[in-house]
Amino acid sequence: MFCSSSECKGEDRVIQRPEDVTAAEGDTVTLDCEFETTYSGSTLFWYKQEANSFPQYMLRCVAKNVDKAPELDQKRFHAEIKNKSVPLKIQKLQVSDSAVYYCSSLS
Repeated sequence: MFCSSSECKGEDRVIQRPEDVTAAEGDTVTLDCEFETTYSGSTLFWYKQEANSFPQYMLRCVAKNVDKAPELDQKRFHAEIKNKSVPLKIQKLQVSDSAVYYCSSLS
């Protein structure tokens, strides 16, 4: 089952909070993604969608492993599965980070 955006229905469920974030250049923000699943081996993804563009793959979390897209700034973007969430931490915000971020689950 594939779920995305702020909430989905079925056996798996993904909820993103907060829905909107306002921050200044140089700040650090954390975008939370809570998930509920009946499958123990879920894979969680984060995507970034800039204005007038398609969502772009950022990273994938499976258990304790995190695979990041090669073009992703490895030092500023961090994520890991913690209990039933996979928060995305963005450090030293840049204007180019302004976008819609999506979390999704694949079981």
